[in-house]
Amino acid sequence: MDGKLEVSRRGVLSGGVASVAAAAVPLAGADAQTGPASVGAPVPAAMRVSFEVNGRPHQLEVDTRTTLLDALRENLQLTGTKKGCDHGQCGACTVLVNGERINSCLSLAVQHQGDRVTTIEGLGTPEKLHPMQAAFIKHDGYQCGYCTPGQICSAVAVLDEIRRGVPSHVSETITGGMQPTGDEMRERMSGNICRCGAYSNIADAMSEVAGARA
Repeated sequence: MDGKLEVSRRGVLSGGVASVAAAAVPLAGADAQTGPASVGAPVPAAMRVSFEVNGRPHQLEVDTRTTLLDALRENLQLTGTKKGCDHGQCGACTVLVNGERINSCLSLAVQHQGDRVTTIEGLGTPEKLHPMQAAFIKHDGYQCGYCTPGQICSAVAVLDEIRRGVPSHVSETITGGMQPTGDEMRERMSGNICRCGAYSNIADAMSEVAGARA
């Protein structure tokens, strides 16, 4: 019995080693062909892009997959623009491009050759705040502050859209003459999420600036 048991034990061990070795062979072959150390792997393409950011010209050479958001934050160190969801759903990354608001996480940097980009840093300074920045402070339009740069950039663009007569889903007319009503402003700001829930204070800040323009 002992001999048979010993042979059986050896057989199990030998079979296990052989199985591991056999399994390792195709894995090694696969690594040699597709692993990160492969010789001659294609290098990601890079392109040069020139644009104006906050009134200053910039030339960058970036991977063609680089978003405008990452170019602003990583290449130009303009970290006021925040990366929230990175899927265009929260609005934290909102900036102005040629006066229009966009989600910079959904836009490639190389798409903006020759464009004028304005971030939260370009709207105002601590010594001379933009009226919208001052209104947000006055009406406490933020709590944690993470979404605030995108909220302010979007709010500035919203009032400009209304002034220019760009219709929204709730607009009663599409021929101009729009007013910055609460419904108009709330509808247009619906793409900017505030997880702290400061929406009513944001609306108050926008109403004050809209009134000052009227």
